[in-house]
Amino acid sequence: MRSNEKGDIGFLKDERRLNVAMTRAQKKLVIVGDSATLALDPLFLSLIAHIETEGHYDSAWNYMAY
Repeated sequence: MRSNEKGDIGFLKDERRLNVAMTRAQKKLVIVGDSATLALDPLFLSLIAHIETEGHYDSAWNYMAY
């Protein structure tokens, strides 16, 4: 996914891409991205909120070795 100062998610704005990813996943769907950038888009904001509500959100920062 994209992370940038403008908050532009580029080709991910096409909702069909998310639809294909979600409907083709057979056992598990893992989304890796910058939630701060993705949340600027209403569709991804809703998805992130749902994932957090269901308790499935995890941050990469939890796995960083310092």
